[in-house]
Amino acid sequence: MSDLIIRSALKEYAVNFVNDFTLPLKQLTDDGAFVICDRTVFDIYHDRLHNAVVEERCLVIEASETTKTLEKCKEIIEILVERKVRRNQKLIAIGGGVIQDVTAFIASILYRGVGWIFFPTTLLAQGDSCIGSKTSINLGHKKNLLGNFYPPDQIFIDSLFLQSLAVEDIKSGIGEILHFYYYSNSPLIGKLVSNYDNLIAHRELLKEYTQESLAIKKSVIEVDEFDKGERNKFNYGHTFGHAIETITNYGIRHGQAVTVGMDLANYLSYQTGLLSRELFDRMREQLSENFPDYDFSLCDIDSYFDALSSDKKNIGSTLGCILSEGPGALVRRQIPFDDSLKEHVRAYFRLYNLLGQIRVNH
Repeated sequence: MSDLIIRSALKEYAVNFVNDFTLPLKQLTDDGAFVICDRTVFDIYHDRLHNAVVEERCLVIEASETTKTLEKCKEIIEILVERKVRRNQKLIAIGGGVIQDVTAFIASILYRGVGWIFFPTTLLAQGDSCIGSKTSINLGHKKNLLGNFYPPDQIFIDSLFLQSLAVEDIKSGIGEILHFYYYSNSPLIGKLVSNYDNLIAHRELLKEYTQESLAIKKSVIEVDEFDKGERNKFNYGHTFGHAIETITNYGIRHGQAVTVGMDLANYLSYQTGLLSRELFDRMREQLSENFPDYDFSLCDIDSYFDALSSDKKNIGSTLGCILSEGPGALVRRQIPFDDSLKEHVRAYFRLYNLLGQIRVNH
């Protein structure tokens, strides 16, 4: 029996937590499925994969942003056609978000659509991106500009993959999980924060937390799969976090950038009267457990404003973001991108110089 059933508008699909990913993988490849695998994952789990996948039915690729392009997808499609992948055969993605995006996008357009199955190997993918149907690839220097909605047929989650991740990758996943918890005011917020170090050391314990975050996401995507309303609130922390990723040239992992982004969103919420000082301080104490250790001394605040101004959620001269009235009470706002907003952001970095030095001169 599946651990979670996602009732997409496009199809129903199952999330299965497994103890040995090679068992379902071998069954699927024996049935003719073709594997697209992250090179790092392949190198680490080569022996296990070798026993489950015939070499001719596996394509190993680099999981980088340069892979998420039309040109690279075209190359992969040509290989799939050359290796005689047919319309009735499924694609299997083994990796994190990049492999998910590339495989899902290709599956959505190859032969006008073939089935695909996901074995997520990062905490970010296991606790967030594996469900929700979105596919995204880059166009030139524009990130995630192309894509559609195309859910997998099945998802198999094995916590074994988490054991080989860098600590920063676990912290990144925790940041994304936390943002779901604050959306719903999950009772696991306090438990996650108090067990933070133990979870990083004993990653098999993260299963409870990924199950909770997926359950929260499921409750929203089943009513707003195509991101027209309530699902927008999952952008909490992301507007400000994406800009942090940009100015640090992705030196900070996504989920930790989102963690700082949530704190900055909370600060703006406090400054604009949406959030009490008591709640702001309490949430900041929790979020600070997952702040990145990064020196911002080479970053310029004007570059941060430039990155914010390019966010795709902006409308006219307003910044589109999600603010907070407290855990479980997020609100969508278009904030005037004016001197007042910029001064609040400058003040945040001056007052809460949590990350090192950031130049806040005009």
